Amino acid sequence: MIDAHVHLWRIGQNDCTWPTAQEAAIHRDFEIAELIATLDANGVDRAVLVQSQESPRDTDWLLDLACDSDRIAGVVGWADLRDAAAVVERAHDAMLVGLRPMVQGRAADWYDDPALDAGFAAMAEHGLVFDALIRPRHLPSLARLAARHPKLAIVVDHAAKPEGLPQWREAMAPLAGCENVGVKLSGLLSEIRVDDVTDAVGTLLASFGAERLIWGSDWPVLTMADSYSGWLDMARTLIPADDHEAVFGGNAARLYGLREPAHG
Repeated sequence: MIDAHVHLWRIGQNDCTWPTAQEAAIHRDFEIAELIATLDANGVDRAVLVQSQESPRDTDWLLDLACDSDRIAGVVGWADLRDAAAVVERAHDAMLVGLRPMVQGRAADWYDDPALDAGFAAMAEHGLVFDALIRPRHLPSLARLAARHPKLAIVVDHAAKPEGLPQWREAMAPLAGCENVGVKLSGLLSEIRVDDVTDAVGTLLASFGAERLIWGSDWPVLTMADSYSGWLDMARTLIPADDHEAVFGGNAARLYGLREPAHG
């Protein structure tokens, strides 16, 4: 089993500027030992570390951690996508499986910027997955990106943080038709009412199919809304049993090209 979305940070180190004191519940260091203990307590074999800071230092730190632990299946890091050479350089990091700019606070048409296309093309050429941290207003622009770069594997983090399910469904529909796009079932409890999670997951199953859905915890951000075990149990009830192997590990391994553990 693979958790495809977890974070680690050290407050004030590795260019860490978030969380702030306003996020009091998670405004402390989260280290790999605590992550492994959480994985063990929930029967999860490995996890994908995802950047939380727009900084190469944060990514370098995560890569160092990944190289030292078989429990880390890969890293989704950060790079300036306007610098295609930097993207190519990052692609040589053995444990790097994807890149994630933090677009959720940017303009709705951010993906339409032609200055980004060389970086996206470099990602596709080198087999890096693009993690899209967005809100529903970015979905039309992301769909245009998916059409421009059909060889670029795209994973929508947190199902685009649904806001208003009818409008979100309409905006997600074009992406479902793009075979290079998958969706992470992560972060939902932090973004929408518990009563709406069932509807959101049902929509994703119907539109994308279980073969393009990936489960992630969004730990430790998750802990501001629920426990790790609580979200895992809920997700298991919402996903048909026949699809558990794919959604809770197999799809992440395939879409990210995750390696098997190197050590005994």
